Amino acid sequence: MAAARQLPDTAGTHFFTVTSKGARLLVVARGDWTAENAAGIEADLDTLKLPSGPGASLKFELGGMSQLDTFGVWLLESTRRRLVEAGIPVTFSGVSDSAAPMLSEIRNVLKPGVEKPMGKGPGQLELLVNAANRALNDVSDFTRLLGATFVALAQSLFSPRQFRITSTINQFDRVGWRALPIVLLVTMIIGAIIAQQGFFHFSEFGADLYVIDMIGFLIMREIGVLLVAIMVAGRSGSAFTAELGSMKMREEIDALRTMGLNPVAVLVLPRTLAVIFALPALTFLGSMSALAGAGFVAVFYAGLSPDLFIDRLREAISLEHLQVGLIKAPFIGLVIGTIACMEGLRVAGSTASLGEHTTLSVVKSIFMVIVLDGLFAVFFSGIGM
Repeated sequence: MAAARQLPDTAGTHFFTVTSKGARLLVVARGDWTAENAAGIEADLDTLKLPSGPGASLKFELGGMSQLDTFGVWLLESTRRRLVEAGIPVTFSGVSDSAAPMLSEIRNVLKPGVEKPMGKGPGQLELLVNAANRALNDVSDFTRLLGATFVALAQSLFSPRQFRITSTINQFDRVGWRALPIVLLVTMIIGAIIAQQGFFHFSEFGADLYVIDMIGFLIMREIGVLLVAIMVAGRSGSAFTAELGSMKMREEIDALRTMGLNPVAVLVLPRTLAVIFALPALTFLGSMSALAGAGFVAVFYAGLSPDLFIDRLREAISLEHLQVGLIKAPFIGLVIGTIACMEGLRVAGSTASLGEHTTLSVVKSIFMVIVLDGLFAVFFSGIGM
């Protein structure tokens, strides 16, 4: 007598049907697995009976879905993980081309962490080694991009047709002219604050006139270029990183290489030159604005006459002090532009990476601005300027 043939048992819900054959389950999804149907999908999944016994397995057939968004993908992945933890292997079939990347991304993002025993975290030496490696990578990438920029500049000098004059002027307009209002406003306010605090404290000793000396010296040599550089790093540097990072994510930089164009010459060189030329101009105008703010406070707060303020300022500062600030500006601009472009070219294929490198661009640029300003201060003191 022939053995009876085992027929599959089929049950259905609103969002999927379940066909069981022994310990093997086939779940055929249907309908819209979207956030709007979250309550219904979760309720149906709660009714799913897990297979048991030897050879137990579950297969999701996704070809019958009408729509699938990130929430639906998350539900599928969380269900798969719950079943795998219970010892039931889970597979997916019929995954569309649009859903496959989401499933892969959700699986990578939701990777379960490996619990480390207490006291087994990275030691101080390991942390120092990792930090040193990151710093060496930064120096290496910065030097490599800086060299590539100089090579692109040299090629443009020998072959002027390769130079992107329109792009450079456009970037200069963005970095310099459009930044002028905020630079003038901020430097004027800072100059006024320094003057007010100086007159407030120095008046106790009858040394009001020495405040003008302090203001002129600080603004022309240090504060002017430092403030402007920090604003440029936060405003234009972050924009450079975001622009190049977005192009990297959309593979536009790879497309430039495919067309035989050098991305450094097309994208990096115009931006770096724009910062190099814009920063000295902004530094000069910002310093004048800061002095104007200080003069306003001197006249209306400290009660000094405008003629007295101007005469004392002429005695306190000289052209040499202005030169110190302007000499620093192009070098600081070169560093800001290179770091911003370097971080933009490091962006990977996700928005999280774009935000991370944009933040790193601003932080590293401001740090290097302060370090360079300190090094220049020591250098100029050493040569008597």
